[in-house]
Amino acid sequence: MCSLPGVAFADVCRSHRPEWNGQPVTIWGEALALFSSPAALFLLAASAVAVALRSQSGALVVCVLWSFLALGIISFDPKTRALAVNEGCVGSPILFIEVIALLSGAMIVYTSRRVQKG
Repeated sequence: MCSLPGVAFADVCRSHRPEWNGQPVTIWGEALALFSSPAALFLLAASAVAVALRSQSGALVVCVLWSFLALGIISFDPKTRALAVNEGCVGSPILFIEVIALLSGAMIVYTSRRVQKG
């Protein structure tokens, strides 16, 4: 059963994705949109710096900030997000969240200090 978008749908998509072309957003498109946000770009750069410096505390802080970003995405007005997902202008953020979880885990493992045997 197909229904025409109502006023609520039009406002949701206009506010979330003003340049939406009418095609349903896939999981890959949503991940790309979320990774190209200013907060995610900043955290990607901070992740690179923490890894380059091999800083445990830096990696921990960046992981916590990634967690706050993911929390903000999934808990930001769930009713409005559900309307946008139903309309198709917003996709599932699960791929984005999985990638940042893997990135955070890899940063923690990489920056952990190894005990020297001696």
